[in-house]
Amino acid sequence: MRFSKKTLIITGGSSGIGAATVKKFLTEGAKVIVWDVLMPDESQNADFSGEKPIYQKVDVTNRSQINSALLELKKLSIKVDILINNAGITADSQMVKWKDGEVVKEMTPEEFQKVVSINLTGVFNCAQAVVPIMIENKGGVILNAASVVGIYGNFGQTNYVATKSGVIGMTKVWAREYGRYGIRVNAVAPGFISTEMVHKMPENVINDMKTHTPLGRLGTPEDVANVYAFLASDEAAFIHGAVISVDGGIVIGT
Repeated sequence: MRFSKKTLIITGGSSGIGAATVKKFLTEGAKVIVWDVLMPDESQNADFSGEKPIYQKVDVTNRSQINSALLELKKLSIKVDILINNAGITADSQMVKWKDGEVVKEMTPEEFQKVVSINLTGVFNCAQAVVPIMIENKGGVILNAASVVGIYGNFGQTNYVATKSGVIGMTKVWAREYGRYGIRVNAVAPGFISTEMVHKMPENVINDMKTHTPLGRLGTPEDVANVYAFLASDEAAFIHGAVISVDGGIVIGT
């Protein structure tokens, strides 16, 4: 029960890694606030006792929705101890696909900007809104979802890689800016994780992912959730400005 007196906000907490993280923090006693554009059925039955997550419909690209959600929490005397910027999307495409002597496809400006808006600007929006609250509370934890592709790149993911590299950079800047206020900031960089999105891929692609992972398997959402929980806990009190890879060794295996 490491988080029995803590409140967590997690973006994109309705599925995948986010849902596993919600479950992990709930089992360890946290009050969990989920910000997502997708609302599960149980969102209509908010449980403010902390036994179930509180769902607030928040688009991380919308500053007005973020501020309204925080105002609602303030009215309920709910303070924010931990922010996990987990929300993210992909829209994969080569920047320029060249075949038979000509351009046959390009990443559209809309595909580029949509991923940037959610994965990078959304992280900025949520952190900027929450930092003043944490300063007033004399401390807090911000954890940002990066990716191993933000470290070594990936074919067909100019937009996604740009955002995850940017998240790593912002994490290091915020660690320098807000450590003095007792706010720890770190990033988690997952590798290939067994989520619904991954399982929609062709079987040969999934097998290739496993082949390139030295541990020989995909990660689970729980693997990432466990690292989030560790970094948010007092056990990680001197870890700050770090990027923790949860990737089965894929960086060293590539």
